[in-house]
Amino acid sequence: MKYAFFPGCSLESTARDFQMSTLAVAQALGIELQEIPDWSCCGSSPAHSTDALLAASLPARNLAAARRLEKDVVVCCAACYSRLAAANKALADDENLRIEVSKVIGEMYGGTVRVRHFLQVLREDLGIAEIRKLVTRSLGGLRVACYYGCLLTRPRELSIVSDPEDPQLMEELLAAAGATPVEWPFKTECCGASFSITRTDTVKRLSGEILKMAKESGADCVVVACPLCQNNLDLRQADIAAAIGKEIGLPVFYFTQLLGRALGLSDEALGIGKLMTSPEKVLAR
Repeated sequence: MKYAFFPGCSLESTARDFQMSTLAVAQALGIELQEIPDWSCCGSSPAHSTDALLAASLPARNLAAARRLEKDVVVCCAACYSRLAAANKALADDENLRIEVSKVIGEMYGGTVRVRHFLQVLREDLGIAEIRKLVTRSLGGLRVACYYGCLLTRPRELSIVSDPEDPQLMEELLAAAGATPVEWPFKTECCGASFSITRTDTVKRLSGEILKMAKESGADCVVVACPLCQNNLDLRQADIAAAIGKEIGLPVFYFTQLLGRALGLSDEALGIGKLMTSPEKVLAR
């Protein structure tokens, strides 16, 4: 299985452990991720709030480059997935936008390259049964709260899951690795997103509610598929605990980190040592 890989800015910087664990898991599963040559920022959260043409042109440039590789594009960052998928749909639906974007990027691109999240590739192309066969170190019933956030489930036409209200994609994958997903109602609530810089009070309130609900639901840890969600729930956790006067102590893993452990990969290869909330007690189980 071969794919064109769009890492995006976060995986090259603050979410380096997400990239490390993704590449390690892909290699262990026989998945080839070929990085798109000369890729550039997709626009992430600022572009579409400031300039519609820019918001379409930045992803289109990368997708046009990926087209030359003649493979589906795979992304891990939820924001990158959202921007690439949204641009694809807009360009496919709007001829005038296609023309304007072609002037910016220097070639015509009409939204023809398929964009997929790494979760979709694992579930749809590799399959749950195959992953279960490849597990060498079961997660031993570890109780996980799978958190999807906003951008993988909304808007509905871009959702990576069939049920945006109660997604089960991460649950199925981690159950195959030996974890026990908990039922909880906050799996698609907003964590505060990019307000992490400008409105830390909002992020502490929203992320705090998510963490409290995960703990009350019996989770040993939270599992995410978004760098910004991981940052808000993990990096801000000490501040949240101080604000509510109560220790939380829930490690916040990328799904690739736990899946990689089940495949027998080392914590070093998976970047687990980069977590802010210590996972030692949880992993010792």
